[in-house]
Amino acid sequence: MYPREIEDLIFEMQKLPGVGLKTAERFAFTILNLSKEDRDHFSKTIKDLDHIKHCKVCGNLTDHEICSICENQNRDHNMICVVSQPKDILTLENMNSYEGVYHVLNGLINTSKGILPDQLDIENLLKRIAPETEEVILALDPTVEGETTALYLQKLLENHVKVSKLASGIPMGAHLDYTDSKTLSRAFEGRK
Repeated sequence: MYPREIEDLIFEMQKLPGVGLKTAERFAFTILNLSKEDRDHFSKTIKDLDHIKHCKVCGNLTDHEICSICENQNRDHNMICVVSQPKDILTLENMNSYEGVYHVLNGLINTSKGILPDQLDIENLLKRIAPETEEVILALDPTVEGETTALYLQKLLENHVKVSKLASGIPMGAHLDYTDSKTLSRAFEGRK
């Protein structure tokens, strides 16, 4: 129905999360309606992603061998926050209150999908823990996979370093009658 190039673009757009056929068509035609200069810039921006790699220290995304967080000597290198994906670092950095460094696992344990601990970057995390390491913070999603991974890491690290998890519970502004029982239970367990 459309020229092959437009069909190809629509097909590629559908690879993005949450993008179905209609949204992919909308994206494709929006790109098609951009000026040639804007399309060239858009294309170059995507091509430039070829230079992005994982930090040799923590696994964060960077255009250098070591990311800017790991290179920053003003950060507390004795506090390591473990996250599942590089995008989680941006979320935590937007708080503007954490001054430590990070470690990216690149996934979570998920036995139903065949993702086991040896497929995550746990070995490099263990290598990073030194006698001066004060704390490892597990900032993993409060899902079955996140909890499984956190439990595994807690058991692995408990005799070597202080391990903590992010608190979970009832969000500010929520109503108790709209809160599920699991969240309420966690809120009671984590009360201060």
